Amino acid sequence: MGIPLSDSAWRLVEGKNYAVVATVNPDGSPQTSVIWVGRDGDDLVFSTVEGRLKHRNMVRDPRISISIIDSADPENYVELRGRVTMTFDVGRRVDTELAWKYDGKDPGEDKPGAVRVVVRMVIEKAAGYAA
Repeated sequence: MGIPLSDSAWRLVEGKNYAVVATVNPDGSPQTSVIWVGRDGDDLVFSTVEGRLKHRNMVRDPRISISIIDSADPENYVELRGRVTMTFDVGRRVDTELAWKYDGKDPGEDKPGAVRVVVRMVIEKAAGYAA
């Protein structure tokens, strides 16, 4: 079970604000990627493709950090830390929802054979201006 977030932190998650996910490489160094994020109850969710570096890192070590920056005020941000689980993104549901949220249209096609997964983060710590 995660921690409760402030209303201002949830507004950043629910808004059209880009996020940066940090995972841990096998050698202990950080790896970051810009992502789209959404909310499902008290969890943060995003979609990725199996085999990408962030996916491989999360399979090996489920601890991640996500920073979400307010697109209207970059000094307003929240950093969320926690652990993830992954399930198949059946019908690309989460990917499509996030594409509509951020781009206002269906997502482009993945490479043939790509398998989409939903990454679900249970939030264990929050910091930052909006925390």
